[in-house]
Amino acid sequence: MADVTNVATKLADLKLFQNVLLESEQKLIAQTDDNTICERLQGMINSDRLNLGVIEAVISKYGNAAEPRDITQQHAQKVSQMMSGSELTLYDKYLQLELLKHQQTMTGLVLHKVAQSLNDDLQDLMEPLNRVNFENRAHQEILKGVLYFVGTREIAGKEPDMGLWASVEQGIAALKGVISSAVN
Repeated sequence: MADVTNVATKLADLKLFQNVLLESEQKLIAQTDDNTICERLQGMINSDRLNLGVIEAVISKYGNAAEPRDITQQHAQKVSQMMSGSELTLYDKYLQLELLKHQQTMTGLVLHKVAQSLNDDLQDLMEPLNRVNFENRAHQEILKGVLYFVGTREIAGKEPDMGLWASVEQGIAALKGVISSAVN
């Protein structure tokens, strides 16, 4: 029975932080004046809205709804405050977003592994999370590029090498290839 409760709680944590990601991305898009970065953020927002629906569908099918842990709720509240406040620079805020994406990716991957270790029905139920995991991983690659640009501008006051976006795009294309082969 503890496994059922633990999985339900982790799913609730995952959903809470998916909402925090969306909120953070929307705050950052309003604070960013670079059109290329805003376009990439908007793509993440669109993707994350769909991913929230996937997470909600998995929770609904699981049928054992739970509340996020208190510590998770406190963490989410702190992240929201930091993203709204002026204590962090824009670079720091993008770094926090990349860390949240990593957290989401790892939580989703662990939930998938847990499901594999418990039973086939649960594994089938959790399978849609893999799409969310891979998309969050692709978002991390995009955010690496954003961090290079924002960090260089903030620290050096200069524009970074524009060839960087090309390497970010190559990394994303490689990840999409991995996703395709994993799904097929």
